[in-house]
Amino acid sequence: MERKLQFNNVWYPTKKEEIKKFLPQVNKLEKIDAISCICPHAGWIYSGYVAGEVYSLINPADLYVLLGPNHTGLGKEVSLFDSGFWEGPLGKINIDTDFVQLLLKNSEFLEKDVLAHYREHSLEVQIPFLQFITQKNFNIVPIIIRSQEYQICNDIGNSIASAIKKYKEKFPEKKVVLIASTDMTHYEPKDYAVKLDTMAIEQIIKLSAKGLYDTVLTYGISMCGVIPTVCVIIASKILGAKSAKLIKYQTSGDVNGDYAQVVGYAGIIIS
Repeated sequence: MERKLQFNNVWYPTKKEEIKKFLPQVNKLEKIDAISCICPHAGWIYSGYVAGEVYSLINPADLYVLLGPNHTGLGKEVSLFDSGFWEGPLGKINIDTDFVQLLLKNSEFLEKDVLAHYREHSLEVQIPFLQFITQKNFNIVPIIIRSQEYQICNDIGNSIASAIKKYKEKFPEKKVVLIASTDMTHYEPKDYAVKLDTMAIEQIIKLSAKGLYDTVLTYGISMCGVIPTVCVIIASKILGAKSAKLIKYQTSGDVNGDYAQVVGYAGIIIS
């Protein structure tokens, strides 16, 4: 039986005209040939315009490799949804099994697993954006990570970069973009959250994977997707990334007016 992930559709709008509201400049801006993106994953009412700014700017891809944190505790330490399809609000998206096989050959820690994905929102909320901007058939490879070990970051980052290089040898015409899903500081006063998030963002802009990891650990920054982000920075640098740009930053307080306990959201493009 083919594996399928049916979306919950509670974090984001499901109609094309409603999705478009979060990408108001999608047809008006000069595009960036991104290697990877860092995007938030809260409900779109809070983080959708941050993610939308990023997705408005990037050239669409044929394959998106998505990495997100495990919020449920379910499934494997590093969970790869390895076959079948996801059913998004704008249709079906297939898992790229060619890329999956390349990944599994290179990684010590990746495991085939679907359980971690079924109640996890961090990757699901990216899909409507991708479906809207791509406007053609594309594939995905979803990875959910529970581990907090830097050793695993090195393994996954190097494995993804190696798999992309081999994939491009086989399919030279296909474009691949990596997406790390993360929110920033959680439930701190706005000024303090901005201070912490600025330190983390500075390390991302420097493309310093270890610097980001150490900064988050040292200062206790509650950046839930730090491990996916570190993995993506490692892979991006191997693939030739030279720069990272902060596209938009805001907090939940900018939406609901509550600045006593905010969550931070950052959108970044690496190229």
